[in-house]
Amino acid sequence: MSTYSRRSFLEASALVGASSTLFPSILYAGAKNADDITVEHIKAAETLAGISFSPEQRELMLQNLERNRRSLVRLHEMKLPNSVIPCNVFDPSIGGVPTPHVPTKQPLDWQPLEVSRPSNPEDLAFMTIAELASLLKARKVTSVELTKLYLSRLKQFDSVLHCVVTLTEDRALMQAQAADAELDSGMWRGPLHGIPWGAKDLLAVKGYPTTWGAMPYRDQEFGYDADIVRRLDQAGAVLVAKLTLGALAMGDVWFGEKTRNPWNPDQGSSGSSAGPGSAVAAGLVGFAIGSETLGSIVSPSTRNGVTGLRPTFGRISRSGAMTLSWTMDKLGPMCRSAACCALVFETVHGAESADPTSVTTSFSWPSKKNVQDLRIGYLATYFDRDYANKEADLAILQNLRRAGLELRPVQLPETDPGPILFMLSVEASAAFEDLTLSGRADELVNQGAGAWPNTFRAHRFIPAVDYVNASRARTLLMKEMKELFDSVDVILTPTFGGNTLGVTNLTGHPSITIPNAFRKLEETPNPARRQPDSMTIIGQLYQDESVIALADFIQSRTDHHKQRPPIA
Repeated sequence: MSTYSRRSFLEASALVGASSTLFPSILYAGAKNADDITVEHIKAAETLAGISFSPEQRELMLQNLERNRRSLVRLHEMKLPNSVIPCNVFDPSIGGVPTPHVPTKQPLDWQPLEVSRPSNPEDLAFMTIAELASLLKARKVTSVELTKLYLSRLKQFDSVLHCVVTLTEDRALMQAQAADAELDSGMWRGPLHGIPWGAKDLLAVKGYPTTWGAMPYRDQEFGYDADIVRRLDQAGAVLVAKLTLGALAMGDVWFGEKTRNPWNPDQGSSGSSAGPGSAVAAGLVGFAIGSETLGSIVSPSTRNGVTGLRPTFGRISRSGAMTLSWTMDKLGPMCRSAACCALVFETVHGAESADPTSVTTSFSWPSKKNVQDLRIGYLATYFDRDYANKEADLAILQNLRRAGLELRPVQLPETDPGPILFMLSVEASAAFEDLTLSGRADELVNQGAGAWPNTFRAHRFIPAVDYVNASRARTLLMKEMKELFDSVDVILTPTFGGNTLGVTNLTGHPSITIPNAFRKLEETPNPARRQPDSMTIIGQLYQDESVIALADFIQSRTDHHKQRPPIA
């Protein structure tokens, strides 16, 4: 038996998850054939797994490991597209909050506003959904006019912002013409009827590429629409563009460029919902659909100064969307205001058979929640720290107190989410195993230590036992969050305060991120440039209506959500 060599082991380990399908896990890193597995390989694997066995135990394991290896080789021969879901699903109610299932969605109780058509088309481009819907229903503007306006703006500003993967112009004009015909005849599908919107390009749209922002999938097409696209089609909304995302939902760099922040185009728009954040802020779409696994709605909403709703896990079906993490992915609207998010959410939420995690629960807008009755908490220790947006955040707290609302200091569970969050990368590594094993991960733009290719390889070394135990630790975290929300309905927090992103994405709690600052930049070629910032409201599971209602109340007393970027 050869003497264990760290160098030879690392050289063999480099093959794991790279071009060969024969080295699927930490235990088989150095073996070319089943009979080649030795106790030295087991000893080396122990180092990475953080465990230790005796020499006798290692000898005893050999036969079992050889049998496991043959099973894993056969497993790798199976074709598992990204769309295939695991047979076990994440259920946030395990933490102790029952899922409030309702058999059907309730009809929307919304009435159009009295709105005049603006003379300046740019003003039209920055109107809220409610304002546009009112103009459309009153026939003061047509869907074709709006669609051509947004298509023109997408073409005009994409050279600066790089927020468009594919214009869906033919589809959009056909939808707009159909919407106008229905509206002219008196048929009104609801407040999204005739409103142009943009989809993060991880949503399948029949007849168009769905690139996932990554070079290996640049020409990928699906013969169906994502569930959320179907729902928006049925509501009469008009899809004008598939918008950028960082490659495979990481960051703001995709195969075409870096998507830019319209408030300061020298800066990226953050991600991974980079295109939706940039396009909404710049008035290139009426609203957009983004997605979040660990900050991908929250972060670009902050960077671009828009309002982003990350719903409770399961309230919007992910059928037809790219999978990164089966237990953490969420779709949500990115809009000009909380009220806009409510109108989109009302249309797209609900159970769908292809996504077993999806549920139908009650939601109404205008909200029946009286903000004065909400038990409002705030993460006091996070607001006490020194950070860039502290002054603006404290101003919001003071604004609420002046309105007569009581704010209770609370704190997040003490459980550190860090040791649990590797579940995301393990699931992503499984979702994109073929990309890793085929070697095509090398085609992704980012290849650094923190980029997906390296992450996919590294997380093949996580033992299955530890993944299961992380899931069990996650259950404890969910129970702790349930206890926290026994005393409050919503919680205000600095957007990136402490562990809020990690904790709430692991537990599936809803949040809404609203702009509350546009700080001047000291050195800039354009004095109109600003640095947007935000505050976030977290809610109890399935109480999305409460977080939207409080955000809407704040926005009724402030005007940050009405600001327009210079795009230059």
